[in-house]
Amino acid sequence: MAAKNSSKMLVWGLLALLILGLGGFGVTNLSGTVRSIGKVGDKEIPVDVYASALQQDIRAIEAQTGQALSFEQAQSFGLTENTLSRLIASAALDNEADRLGISIGDATLARQLQTIPAFQGLDGKFDREGYRAALDRNGLTEARFEDRLRDETARTILQAAIVSGGAMPAAYADTLAKYIGERRSVTYATLGDDKLPEPLPEPDNETLIDYYNLHVKDYTEPEKKRITYAWLDPDMLVDAAAVDQQSLVDLYEQRRDEFDRPERRLVERLVYPDAAAAQAAKDKLDAGETDFETLVTDRGLSLMDIDMGDVTQERLGAAGAAVFAAETGDVVGPVDTDLGPALFRINGVLAAQKTSLEDASLMLREELAADAARREVERQMEPIEDLLAGGATLEELADETDMQLTTFDWYPGTSEGIANYDGFDAAAEALTKDDYPELKQLDDGGVYAMRLDEIVDPVAQPYEEVRDQVRGAWETAETMKRLTELAEQDKARLMESATFAGLGLETKTEESLSRNGAILGAPTDLVSRIYQMKEGEIIVAQGFGTVMILRLDAIVPPSDEDENTASMIASIREQASQSMNQDLYNAFAADIRTRAGVRLDQNALNAVHANFR
Repeated sequence: MAAKNSSKMLVWGLLALLILGLGGFGVTNLSGTVRSIGKVGDKEIPVDVYASALQQDIRAIEAQTGQALSFEQAQSFGLTENTLSRLIASAALDNEADRLGISIGDATLARQLQTIPAFQGLDGKFDREGYRAALDRNGLTEARFEDRLRDETARTILQAAIVSGGAMPAAYADTLAKYIGERRSVTYATLGDDKLPEPLPEPDNETLIDYYNLHVKDYTEPEKKRITYAWLDPDMLVDAAAVDQQSLVDLYEQRRDEFDRPERRLVERLVYPDAAAAQAAKDKLDAGETDFETLVTDRGLSLMDIDMGDVTQERLGAAGAAVFAAETGDVVGPVDTDLGPALFRINGVLAAQKTSLEDASLMLREELAADAARREVERQMEPIEDLLAGGATLEELADETDMQLTTFDWYPGTSEGIANYDGFDAAAEALTKDDYPELKQLDDGGVYAMRLDEIVDPVAQPYEEVRDQVRGAWETAETMKRLTELAEQDKARLMESATFAGLGLETKTEESLSRNGAILGAPTDLVSRIYQMKEGEIIVAQGFGTVMILRLDAIVPPSDEDENTASMIASIREQASQSMNQDLYNAFAADIRTRAGVRLDQNALNAVHANFR
């Protein structure tokens, strides 16, 4: 059944490739003497098949991204190579199927053709004339199409034979399930600096200098690129941007709804099928026999279903006068609406808001000035590019345009000035001394050009400048050292006969710790260490500013009666078998491709590619 379904899917794939792909490409534009782009063994890869397959792959990417994809982009993404590789693999299988004598008879072929809806008439039966016309519209003969259909089916049979027979032994899945499903039960105690018997001593200068020299890498600035850039950002031009009064007035009028907002109500509307039902509900509500929420529930609705949000009186139509005459919390109605008689509950009153042109002018002026500044940057881009093309330096750009010149030391993670913009880090990382300044754009409409002046070697910060940092790091390291010594002493006592409680240690437990679990406050690699421990073993581990003493109490195997375990074993078996079958198929495909030999016609490939440009 699986092979049969797979065959149908591949037949449909071939049909789509031929009928849809060829119809839009125009393969007849290719030279009639160029029939194939190459051969695998005795099997040709027809030009039109490669062309339509490539076109479909490009369309698939366009559908995913929602953007047009040029042929040059498709090539740069490796799409042409992927399409060609897939067709070579198919041709290799076809060649091997021919060698093995795998094929289908006329009766099977006829049944396949009759099940394809594209070739069926209005009565659902195979339409011979419709079949012939569909192929003719796409430049295909019946013999050519049916030969490809035979190849496709034979290929499917061969593929199914390779991938359907493999199954991983049960012991493999059981072993993996045991590994994944095992749990650990642990008891642990955490030692913080409050466990130190005495405060840390005051470190002298010599101690701190020794620590600094030992960890000098921690106080060394990274290698940097000294970059000079000329930058023009809209913010630099905002203050000088001219905004006339008429523009302010026009923008204010365009956005009057924002500045002149009428009174609104937060309203819920509960609609009934007829006036009698609505009035009965209102009577019960007025008599205190029910509440509004119950009425909503009785209608099979939720409050979210009836919420209208904030509405104007005009939007409420005939109900507007009654609703806007009510107060917060009131229920009015029944009132006839387009949906039927309804009750309205008022949940809030939003007062009218009116912002005069004078009050709004400051905000509007800033927006107009920002727009004008962005347009000015765009206007200056062409003259700046002309200056760069004429050999102008960044210094000359700053002298002759509004661009500002800055030199700074950049390294990954810099957040100074222009380095805050998306994309700058990547450009700075790629910058070399051989690169001539080019105009680049920023996401806020700004532009810049830069050059690399020199590489600044890593430099250790002087001890005097980082003394406070060194002291803090020494205190942390010394605290962890002393806590670890205490923990090791407690560990030795626990291994003899002492208990956590007897040592005055407050403990916590994890009863079912999985391999991908975590312990709060512990480093991420601690769980991995725990899974390497034996039952009863005790370890000391450093956490974040603390030290932990941890004992493995039990290794808990997965339960055979647990439904999750059974499901996991079944899933592992299926995935492992699929992976093995895929590996077998890949090895088989590589072998038959090597044995058959691949010969490609680069001129034919170039001719196909030329049709895409």
